[in-house]
Amino acid sequence: MAAGPGAFDLSGLGPEDQGKLMAVMQDLQIQDSLRLYNELVQRCFGECVDSFRSKKLDGKEEACVTKCAQKFVKMAARVGQRFAEQQQQLVSEAQRGSTPPS
Repeated sequence: MAAGPGAFDLSGLGPEDQGKLMAVMQDLQIQDSLRLYNELVQRCFGECVDSFRSKKLDGKEEACVTKCAQKFVKMAARVGQRFAEQQQQLVSEAQRGSTPPS
């Protein structure tokens, strides 16, 4: 059975090694999510919040933060999608290159 994009064949590893690898991958995924969240907060806060007159954002600031966050999330999703497409293309090219000619 062929693995999908981003999937790894772990059958060559023992159960303990598979568990360790999956734990590392989950940790990396959490770190990446936190990095993206921090980048979003820094970027949108820096661009949208001008003053600290009150505890709450004013209407203009809130609209700006909302728009900025939406754009950032769309951009991150698109970058992830393009990365997956390129990875799949590389896998396909590697498989074609390793297939003996008929």
